[in-house]
Parts: sequence; C-alpha cells; structure tokens
Amino acid sequence: MKTIKSTRSICPECLQALDAEIYEDNGKVFIQKTCPEHGAFQELYWSDYDQYMRAEKFRFDGVGIENPRTKKEKGCPNDCGICPEHKSHTGLAIIDVTNRCNLKCPVCFANASAAGYVYEPSAEQITGMLENLRATKPVPATALQFSGGEPTIRKELFDFIRKAKELGFKHVEINTNGVRISKDVEYAKQLKAAGVSTIYLQFDGLTSDVYKFIRGVDLLETKMKAIANLREAGLDSIVLVVTLVKGVNDTQLGDIVNFALTNFDVIRCVNVQPVSLCGRLPQQEREKMRITIPDFMRLVEEQTKGMVKASDFYPVPTVAPIAKAVGALKDKHFLEFTAHPHCGMATYLFTENGKTVPITRIANVEKFNAAMKKVYEEAAKGNKNRAKLRLVGAARHMKFNFLRKYVLRVLTEGSYESLGDLQRKSLLLTSMHFMDPYNFDLERVQRCLIHYAVPDGRIIPFCTYNSIHRPLVEKKLGIPIKEWQSKHKVEISQVI
Repeated sequence: MKTIKSTRSICPECLQALDAEIYEDNGKVFIQKTCPEHGAFQELYWSDYDQYMRAEKFRFDGVGIENPRTKKEKGCPNDCGICPEHKSHTGLAIIDVTNRCNLKCPVCFANASAAGYVYEPSAEQITGMLENLRATKPVPATALQFSGGEPTIRKELFDFIRKAKELGFKHVEINTNGVRISKDVEYAKQLKAAGVSTIYLQFDGLTSDVYKFIRGVDLLETKMKAIANLREAGLDSIVLVVTLVKGVNDTQLGDIVNFALTNFDVIRCVNVQPVSLCGRLPQQEREKMRITIPDFMRLVEEQTKGMVKASDFYPVPTVAPIAKAVGALKDKHFLEFTAHPHCGMATYLFTENGKTVPITRIANVEKFNAAMKKVYEEAAKGNKNRAKLRLVGAARHMKFNFLRKYVLRVLTEGSYESLGDLQRKSLLLTSMHFMDPYNFDLERVQRCLIHYAVPDGRIIPFCTYNSIHRPLVEKKLGIPIKEWQSKHKVEISQVI
C-alpha cells in the first residue's frame, strides 16, 4: 500500500466533508475516509495505477471564474454556486426542465417518482438561468443541455431551445431516452427547426436484456426507431450515452463502437458513463457493480481486437494547452477544458478508405501537447511572432494530410464552427465517470466542467449537485406529486 495524495471527500451516510486519502494497493487506486459517526469507507477509485499516473501527467488547472455566485463560507462542497475555489469554466451547462419522466429506470437519480414531488421551473425561471450562464466571466457558457427527468415531456421545450439560441448558446443538446422521438418523425423535425445541435441519446446496448435490467423495460426497438427518425429529420449529430454496469453491458462496448461507426452519418460520439452507486450499499455489493475508466479502456481494446488500444485514450485536459495557445495568439479567452485528469478519458476515431484508426496513429499527442504549451508561453509573454513559429513547428507532430484536412482550421480560428467541423469528420469515443458519495473527491469537484444552473441563481458542479444539492433544490422548489396532479388535472401516469 502506497499513499498517492491527501484530498477531501464526503461521508456516504451523512454527506459531511471529510479528510480522505488516495492510495495504491496491488496495482489499483483506492480512496478511503473515516466519518466520526458512520465509520470507515474504502472505495475503488481507478482500477489501474499505471493508467492513473499516466493521466496525472496531463493535469492542467484553469483560471476559474471571475464572477463566482457564492462566497467561500462553509467550504467545499457546501458553498457550490459556483464559489471562488472553482478552477474551471463551464464546458457544458445543464438545465433540468422537469423531473417528470415517461420511464422509471432503476438506476436513475433524477425523477419525480423517486423524489416524491414535481420540480418544473417556469419559462421565466429558465430564461433567468440561461441569462445567468451567459453572464459568466471570462468565458460565458456556450454549450447547453436541456435535461430532466425527460425534457421532451415539456411542451415548451421548443421555446426553451429557441430562447437559448437567441441568448447566444451555440450548442444546444437534448438529453433524452428517445421514447418521444421514436413515436413521431415530425417531433424530431421540430427539434431541428427550433435549433437543436445534438441529441444526447440514452443508449445502453444492443440487446433487449440490457434495457430490461437497466431501464426496467425493453427499449431496443425504441432506440433504433429514434435514430431512424432523427436521420429522416436531418439531425446528424447524435451522442450515444451508455450507462456502463459491470456484468450487464460491459461485454457490448466493442459492438456499440462498431454500431456507431456503421451509423457514422448521424452518430458523432459514444459517451460511456460507469454507473454511479447511489443509496446505501454494502461494500461487497459495491465491489460487484463498480467499474472504472481503466476497465472501460481495457474492455474497448479487447472487444475491438486492438483497433482502439487503452493507450489511445487521453484525459480531457490534454486539449487545454491548445485552447490556451490559440486564445493567447488571438487575445481571447476560449473554453479550456481544464477538467480533473481522472474525470474522463477520450480518443478520436477517423475512418478513411474503409479503415478506422485512432488519432494517436496519425498524430503524436504528447509531443504536440508539449509543443502547444510552448506556443502559449511565448504568446503569453507577448512574443506573438515567436509563438507563431512554434505553432508551425508543432505541426510536425502530425501527418500533413491530417493537419490540412482536420486540424489546421481549429488552430487558426479556434471557433465553435471549426470544432464542429472536426467533430463531423470523426467519432469521439469517451468515458466520463461521474462521482457518487463513495468515490467522491473534492479535488475533482473544483475542476468540474459540467455545471447545473438552478433557479436561485447558483451554478453547481455536476457531481455535487447529484450527490448533495439536487434533493435540497428540488424539494424547496418542487410540488408534491398529488398536489401537482390536482393542479394540472391529470392522471398520475402523466406525472411520472
């Protein structure tokens, strides 16, 4: 056993902040903490120590937010809102438009049935949240997800999308189970007409048994029909969102990647999310279910027969030096993706002449990353000409055709449009492991890029919102289910 670092976590029982230790044991990484009232807890953090240390090399802290919404009073994570301790801009903003849903998934942490009340912000509140997100400095939020519950339940969803675009959100996506979209191609066309950029589609596998276990009902044909309707509607940006559960769908990752490549005309990303373990679970039960990012990487390598290797994946902040360098050259602030290095790992897949290869086969990611840090350092000193020369030099770390066809516009423009163009020429394969109270690390929270806006003016990091703040926010602003049912004169089946 070897100590790696000290951090802060929370007690899974009472959610109070605790000192914690991250350590290596038998090639794996664990986090442990002790609550004076509820005792000691030990949890798997990353299942591969070597991969943990490789990711750590790409740590890149951001400058944070110039206008935090809350003060540092009780300490992290109780001051979320965002407080002055936060170190990253908003990469993706989330607004829950309802906690009602047309499914009752056993793994869900955000539905009216589980909460006992309906949380549904008004149009005015949603506009206020959008304006608040756009007011963030130095980088206003430009990417937005409408979520829930199931957002397609809200009849006003099209109005919300149009309002977001009007206020300057360049990317607006809908987080959906696809049930509503599968029933009506016209609905998909209306989403496109309103300005939706991407459909963030819950997609857990390619067999019925997976959906029966994770969602409680067979949704396989529903997913296929939803994709078909989106294709017919001309919506060509779908993210397949996989909730990864050990022993349930972890044998299907290769098949899902192949499915995405086969449907590359509309699918832009596969985002795999190892399941968060909510509620009170004995350690033995957690060990049966716990799966981590290195497991995902290993399984992808095995199931794609080496087409994608574990070594092809890099942590999110690997791209931060590029944004810093381009921003310094243009005297602008761009979103820097300074997430914690252990929040997620990703790679890009490119297909040409019938062959699919990861970005690492056509570019030396680590040397290019180091070169872009030098570009930024020169530009930050005011040596723009020298920085541009270093930028030209950085290009030698990737094949010329790849540079010309895929990357040059991103480096010279740094625009949302150029990034979108790159995304449409590749498949992004990524895993983001959202925390639960057992593996909670406050160092990760402070670097979180995914932020919820709530009606009271706060902007709250994803993992603290879902582990701590969600029930408090929704209970304060929600309406008991029976009261909501009576007020809206609907059957209970229309509520949840």
